[in-house]
Amino acid sequence: MARTTVVIASRNRATSLLRTLSHLSELAVPVILVDNASTDATVPRVRSEFPEVRVLQSPVNLGAVARNLGVRAACTPYVAFADDDSWWAPDAFERAEPIFDAHPDLAVIAARTLVGPSERPDPITPLLRDSPLGIGVAGPAVLGFMACSAIVRRQAYLEVGGFSPVLFFRGEETLLSWDLAAAGWALCYVEDVVAHHHPATSRAPGGDLVERRNAVLTSWMRRPVHRAVAASLRDPRAFRAAVPKLRQALRQRHALPKHLESQIRKASGPPRRGA
Repeated sequence: MARTTVVIASRNRATSLLRTLSHLSELAVPVILVDNASTDATVPRVRSEFPEVRVLQSPVNLGAVARNLGVRAACTPYVAFADDDSWWAPDAFERAEPIFDAHPDLAVIAARTLVGPSERPDPITPLLRDSPLGIGVAGPAVLGFMACSAIVRRQAYLEVGGFSPVLFFRGEETLLSWDLAAAGWALCYVEDVVAHHHPATSRAPGGDLVERRNAVLTSWMRRPVHRAVAASLRDPRAFRAAVPKLRQALRQRHALPKHLESQIRKASGPPRRGA
């Protein structure tokens, strides 16, 4: 019986999504697609070509929060995320599940991410592998990950509320990582668990600014005020982009434990898209 479900959130990316589903079909695990109000042929094509995939349709684009719907719908103890341009190595779950079983306080396994046909390591890989936080319960301890190459313990993810609607998309992993760590859960990088990522050669315009905006909002939601102010002053453009969501962020503000704030400083703050 499968113990890991793959959850994908996608919008208007039918062609790349079908490639991802083709790879995932080889793993014989449950797959849940949460469609973010696509206006292309995503849903009918998936239902026609991959009828075994469970499709949840959102009437609006929820961004990263769509993953929360998929995790709630999953019936397995572990959930692996994939994007519509990423998939998991054939033995990834066979390697990850015993690690979760052996470490009941482990919430996240951040996998080694191989990019493109050349399978070069993603730039985040050395940052995770050489984490200044030292060795954790199952590998280098981290305070971040890339969602498309992360496996989570469903119980832990739901306990802290999953991804935040304040951030919508890009850089959303950092806040979740901090909340998991604040709740006493461990996050580790595991070299032997592998995910493949074949991103488009061009990125949507404005993505970098959105990611920087979310870093500012994340600071205001969790870090001491003087550090949130410093983050805002360092990147005035990102702060201006954050202002429309700042009130919503402050309503969800609560301070992290001192030991965790110390760890964040030790790691010199999480780099974009990771630990």
